Amino acid sequence: MKYFKRLPGEKIYLSPINIEDVNQYTKWLNQSDILIPLGLQTLLLSLIKEKEKLESYAKSNDSYNFSIIKKDSDELLGNISLFFINQIHQEATIGLFIGEKHNRGKGYGKEAMLLILDYGFNFLNLHNIKLEVFEFNKAAISLYEKIGFKTFGIRHETHYLDNKRYNQHYMEIIKSDFTSKYIKRID
Repeated sequence: MKYFKRLPGEKIYLSPINIEDVNQYTKWLNQSDILIPLGLQTLLLSLIKEKEKLESYAKSNDSYNFSIIKKDSDELLGNISLFFINQIHQEATIGLFIGEKHNRGKGYGKEAMLLILDYGFNFLNLHNIKLEVFEFNKAAISLYEKIGFKTFGIRHETHYLDNKRYNQHYMEIIKSDFTSKYIKRID
């Protein structure tokens, strides 16, 4: 079996990273429509580099890296991770992307976020989870706000793209502001 239903949702599930997906990830991470919103437009990624990265993610003890998988077809949709985890202060950073354009705007990213937040707050005992997003990524900011993230800071003109400067927003969600939808149902 290529994927494992570690965190099942309604339309998707989260599975541990599979290094056999190296070709797909390399394809996605060489596309501007994915790299620009992530602030990685200068990244040049080869199969060898991506394989090393996936192997390190699969072996990591200080981050949780999941593939986002469509439940009805086992199709790889993207990636979501909790990283920079500090167990003493109970904090982490979150990041995600959905690969193919036709899979965006269908709720897969939102469900993946809810699943991993549930995991972070209820299994990893985290208290605060943050993310960073550029001001031009309006769809992502809207999604994060719907989930319950709040902006706690803005770093001005940090990102240079196409002769323009953009602000970087820092957003967070606190455990007490999050309502568990998935993990609590197994009680």
